[in-house]
Amino acid sequence: MRLERDPARPAGCAAGHAPDRVADIVRHQQAERDAGRRMDGPTSAGREELIRLRRENQRLRLERDILSKAAAWFARESKAKAIPVVIGALSR
Repeated sequence: MRLERDPARPAGCAAGHAPDRVADIVRHQQAERDAGRRMDGPTSAGREELIRLRRENQRLRLERDILSKAAAWFARESKAKAIPVVIGALSR
């Protein structure tokens, strides 16, 4: 038997399964993961932690890029404003 996708149903809902039934199954599976009876995916707490860590990584990458650009700008500015020192003048 081959399951075909009905264009009237959302993606992921096979023929014979109503969208609300699929949602019930997904919620039940997640509840089992949270209770420790299933190990085929992250728990809700694990999923929330992954989301938090990904956001933190994104923020840290942005901060690193900003600091890198600022350091490069300051390096260019300090070279442009450097006062030339005459070596012979220092030995007097």
